[in-house]
Amino acid sequence: MLNVEKSHADKVINNDKLQPVIASLGTGIGKDFDIEKLRYHKIIIMADADVDGSHISTLLLTFFFRYMPQLIENGYVYIAMPPLYRVSYKKKDYFTFTDEERDSVIAKLHQENPGDIKLDVQRYKGLGEMEWQELKETTMNPANRKMKQVHLTDAEEADKVFNILMGEEVEPRRKFIEENAVYATLDV
Repeated sequence: MLNVEKSHADKVINNDKLQPVIASLGTGIGKDFDIEKLRYHKIIIMADADVDGSHISTLLLTFFFRYMPQLIENGYVYIAMPPLYRVSYKKKDYFTFTDEERDSVIAKLHQENPGDIKLDVQRYKGLGEMEWQELKETTMNPANRKMKQVHLTDAEEADKVFNILMGEEVEPRRKFIEENAVYATLDV
């Protein structure tokens, strides 16, 4: 995926990963953008629930922010939240999205079924590890899926952060990371 923060517009327009996105949405980009031509009013970024997936989501958000900001401003951009774990007990699956939620399900199953119960806990490393039925049911089915809507509350601050995190200069990025490391969660 192309980091549009470090690329010229012609490279963005001709990028083989972004061309299908631009064509699918139908709006054009940059100064040619026309929100009235938008084909979809829910654009869902679906990536692995790990550091690499977060990076891909950030690259796409940077693209939308720089070339199609009205999509974010109008509330059309979402990030899918695939489950991190599947806890199985007696042919019933419980999909959880955090370590805490997994632990809570395990504790509840032990409480409801005292004694030695056999649980199977699977940690998903990516969407490709899920069976298609699981992906459909947990991440794509509107009745069950979890998504975060992307909101833009301060465009000036967002511009600054995208420039720091995705831009050319290393020193401001290093400083930002050092100052905000206390808020990070590690996926190890």
